[in-house]
Amino acid sequence: MEQEHKSVQKMWGNYLMSIGENIRNTNKNYTSWYFCDNEKSANNLAKLVKQGTKRATTGLYYFYEVDGEILPKEGVFSIITDWDGIAQCIIQTKKVTVLPFKEVTEEFVKTEGEGDKSLKYWRKVHKDFFTRELKEQEIEFSEDMLVVCEEFEVAYK
Repeated sequence: MEQEHKSVQKMWGNYLMSIGENIRNTNKNYTSWYFCDNEKSANNLAKLVKQGTKRATTGLYYFYEVDGEILPKEGVFSIITDWDGIAQCIIQTKKVTVLPFKEVTEEFVKTEGEGDKSLKYWRKVHKDFFTRELKEQEIEFSEDMLVVCEEFEVAYK
């Protein structure tokens, strides 16, 4: 497992201090990660989160199952990093919905805050991304596949 950048734990400690807690007396925990599968997108999306433009993200449910990952839950914290793993901000999940790709709404897409914020744009870039992700598994993308739609807010930057 790759070691997290020291900025991640520093940001977490600063966040806890800002709410009157510290690492020893908190029951809160976090995961840290970056968006997408390339440096340009990861850094751009982290910037959109910090600006408050991007307040949601979508992942393919299939990978939660295959990787044995727990679905995000309301109230959990994530430290968003850039491509190099440097902490950018802390988000807290507010709502999680699992539904078929083809049922994602224009309203949700606007909270993702990407591109021109249209459903057409969102479908194209997410279909391209999910197709790339599934290629290694030799699985073809389908608009009937379930996606995990996670809404969040910035808790600390």
